[in-house]
Amino acid sequence: MSHNRDAWVSQRAYSLWESEGRPEGRGENHWMQALKEFEQLQLTKASPDGNELIEKLKAAGRLIRVYGEPAAEIENGLQRKIAR
Repeated sequence: MSHNRDAWVSQRAYSLWESEGRPEGRGENHWMQALKEFEQLQLTKASPDGNELIEKLKAAGRLIRVYGEPAAEIENGLQRKIAR
């Protein structure tokens, strides 16, 4: 994991450096910014197919419809399938 993290952070820091016009003496700032971004991505990481995130959103009542499923209506805190 550490190797993947370091490779990602290195590539992102390089990208930040290039996007700022390749300034001298800012390598540590770019590295720290890239590291912060990596840590944020890890905190929000879902399963590869997204099922983990879908289940969390359903449990929190923030997801009403999943692509491929029929539309649902929320009534009194319960989901009821709408007949078409």
